[in-house]
Amino acid sequence: MSKARDGLYRASEFAELSGVTVRTLHHYDRLGLLKPSGRSAAGYRLYGARDFARLQQVLTLKFIGVPLKEIRELLGRKELDLACVLRLQREALEARRSQLEAALRAVREAEVVVARGGGPDWDAFKKIVEVITMQQDYEWMKKYYTEEQLEDLARRGTPEVLERGQREWARLLADVDAAIEEGASPASERAQELAARWSALIKEFTGGDPGILENLKRLYADQTNWPENFQKPFSNEASGFIRAAQAAGKKE
Repeated sequence: MSKARDGLYRASEFAELSGVTVRTLHHYDRLGLLKPSGRSAAGYRLYGARDFARLQQVLTLKFIGVPLKEIRELLGRKELDLACVLRLQREALEARRSQLEAALRAVREAEVVVARGGGPDWDAFKKIVEVITMQQDYEWMKKYYTEEQLEDLARRGTPEVLERGQREWARLLADVDAAIEEGASPASERAQELAARWSALIKEFTGGDPGILENLKRLYADQTNWPENFQKPFSNEASGFIRAAQAAGKKE
């Protein structure tokens, strides 16, 4: 592998040397995490030893769970705030531990029933499946969000928050289906209350981030590419009723 002048490498060479992709280097450049040391006469990014040290810092902090936005702020300081880094690491590990504990609790509940010699407790088994599939669903959904958005969602989406969200959505959708069956008008006070609950749950998921909201809409518009085993959490009738209620509310 040949170096460019002044001991610098082009992006493709530096990526091969450091074990990352060129796409990652470009992404980190856009985020202000890893700016190249220079540019060639033709405008290509050039990286050197100093950039490799910086990249190692970025990847290490990312590995322990520090969000990219906070990595940029940390590395932008004259002195690295070790206490802050450790706190962020602890929070990331605790979130992961919460996910594992939720799965373990579900398995233990099923074990207790089996140990008593009773028949299968389908509710307990269902809980195990829900915990596991919740994580699997999150994996394929990742492609619709940016890395920073995923970090934000993961930081806020603890197992407890996700479980509570599932319960609230289940209650809301049952109420929406009941309103539709009873012929409630989208302009009625009842429909407006349902639309407000819908919007509140969406906002809780997105954290008020318009970018996450836009990508959530993109996810639902791309249903032809959803996994075969993934079912839409609400019917077209329910979403249509809520859209009509929201439109009626704007006219008032």
